[in-house]
Amino acid sequence: MTTAPVQREYFLDSIRAWLMLLGIPFHISLIYSSHTWHVNSIEPSWWLTLFNDFIHSFRMQVFFVISGYFSYMLFLRYPMKRWWKVRVERVGIPMLTAIPLLTLPQFIMLQYVKGKADNWQNLTFYEKYNTLVWELVSHLWFLLVLVVMTTVSLWIFSKLRRHLSRHHETQFPHITWAKLSLIFLVLGIAYGAIRRILFIVYPPILSDGLFNFVVMQTLFYIPFFMLGALAFISPKLKDLFTTPSPWCAVGSALAFAAYLLNQRYGSGDAWMYETESVITMLLGLWMVNVVFALGHRLLNFKSTRVTYFVNASLFIYLVHHPLTLFFGAYITPHISSNALGFFTGLVFVVGVAILLYEIHLRIPLLRFLFSGKPQTKTA
Repeated sequence: MTTAPVQREYFLDSIRAWLMLLGIPFHISLIYSSHTWHVNSIEPSWWLTLFNDFIHSFRMQVFFVISGYFSYMLFLRYPMKRWWKVRVERVGIPMLTAIPLLTLPQFIMLQYVKGKADNWQNLTFYEKYNTLVWELVSHLWFLLVLVVMTTVSLWIFSKLRRHLSRHHETQFPHITWAKLSLIFLVLGIAYGAIRRILFIVYPPILSDGLFNFVVMQTLFYIPFFMLGALAFISPKLKDLFTTPSPWCAVGSALAFAAYLLNQRYGSGDAWMYETESVITMLLGLWMVNVVFALGHRLLNFKSTRVTYFVNASLFIYLVHHPLTLFFGAYITPHISSNALGFFTGLVFVVGVAILLYEIHLRIPLLRFLFSGKPQTKTA
């Protein structure tokens, strides 16, 4: 076990928390966007659609880079089996807790809101199973993907550590944004090719919830997870991320424009999803620089208020989804203005989520179930 202290990365903690909390305006804006969701306003809003697309285009790619960074940091701190146990408990226990307490009641509510309760009996066994996978995993999918990535990383991180122990030279001395961009371009094309092959060979597999989460989502995001681990290893790579790059900013803007054009004019029966994989692979990479550079400049400090939201971000993210759907189903229809509805939704969801967070802090069992951490008595 490595016991040497590691300097606290305040800006990475903050970015991770804010990326998770961005899930709240993302899902509330989804109600008022032109995208079809569980609940939608009568008339969509163009600016909330644009806002929703912007968040969706890069948020999780950057999140998995940070997850990979901290995962490898902890990998060096603990013995291998202990590391796997700690990491899986931290994400697996909150996920398993949220299914019966949050996503199952959410699913039951939606059955009545959308008038599908009577149709449940007419579904086949597989259709019921697949529906439950999609609905019960729901917004918890990234926790399931992290469990898969952690398990796969037992082998990857072990090989990486052995390689580094034999090669003591500076890692990635000649890495540039051009080289990284080429690598991620190839990865995006490879992912698109895999999806297209599956679509040709057996299209129904792409609609299977468990396959989508465990295989397809993991395949797409694991390059970002590994990029985060390599950033922890290489100061050169980390400096590349935290140093502002005009080319990354321009590239991100152009890639987002391409993302919007693909959303508007692409066809799901053609190459829309494969094109999106290439665009978002590159956009996610370039936004790592934009987000890290801004975060390093603006958020690299210790703050009690920021620490509060860092600690609360996972719980707030877990409970915000059913709260958002409740708001969309029962409150949105009574608010005629989309802008007013959006900001009212933010106040409602964030306010209730913080209240629930404060309540759960006072119940040791809930603190454990929603954090995956053993609870110790404080003085």
